[in-house]
Amino acid sequence: MSDATRLAHPALRGELRHDEPMARHVTWRAGGRARTFFHPADLDDLAAFLAGLPGGEPVLFLGLGPSGGAEWMAGVPGTVGGALAMNAGCYGGETWNHVVSVRTIDRRGTLRTRTATDYEIGYRHVASRHGAEEWFVGATFAFDAGNEAAAMAAMKALLVKRVASQPLDLPNAGSVFRNPPGDHAARLVESCGLKGFAVGSAQVSTKHANFIVNLGGASAADIEAVIAHVQATVKARTGVELVREVRIVGSAGGASGSTTP
Repeated sequence: MSDATRLAHPALRGELRHDEPMARHVTWRAGGRARTFFHPADLDDLAAFLAGLPGGEPVLFLGLGPSGGAEWMAGVPGTVGGALAMNAGCYGGETWNHVVSVRTIDRRGTLRTRTATDYEIGYRHVASRHGAEEWFVGATFAFDAGNEAAAMAAMKALLVKRVASQPLDLPNAGSVFRNPPGDHAARLVESCGLKGFAVGSAQVSTKHANFIVNLGGASAADIEAVIAHVQATVKARTGVELVREVRIVGSAGGASGSTTP
């Protein structure tokens, strides 16, 4: 968004930055620069910002980083908006299994309430049935009535399991690849001897083969190179084509190039 666009909306109260490093805002702590970055003060501020954008201006929403039946969510990186967008899940739980309704916003700043029937829901997949360009800004969930002590115990057990099996001490974006039908991406990557494979400071985790970690100073290009090598190697040796869970946004060397979950 240009300064002229903001001048047309002097009521904006959020923080507007130009040439903003995306490494500050994604869990990999790597990425290029966004031409414009806006942190709205609230939902009304966001609506005003979107309403002032040119029709063709690309928009990407980012989260901030990381009840009975929701225990599996403990320790999952990201925010509710991201979980809704990709139907995040693990350990047998999935986000959209519990959605009653969602609130969305479009490019004109118009807010709507929709239900699960408005979307095509699948494994790490959510697609609008109405075709409109909208983003999730809220949701209502339904969970079974649970025992607080039991729920806390379950969350603690899952967090212990995550710490033991996942590289939570290093910047990462969670699972990089979707599990193919009847198999696990981590098993395939490890079977190809790719644990520890690195480009620059981006490395396939030695603790969990479906994680790529930033050892310190990794660039988005480093991470993308590791992803591409893993996909090519697994395809060549097993015939399985690994599909990314993460999104690659922008282009290498471009102002907005970054890799994000």
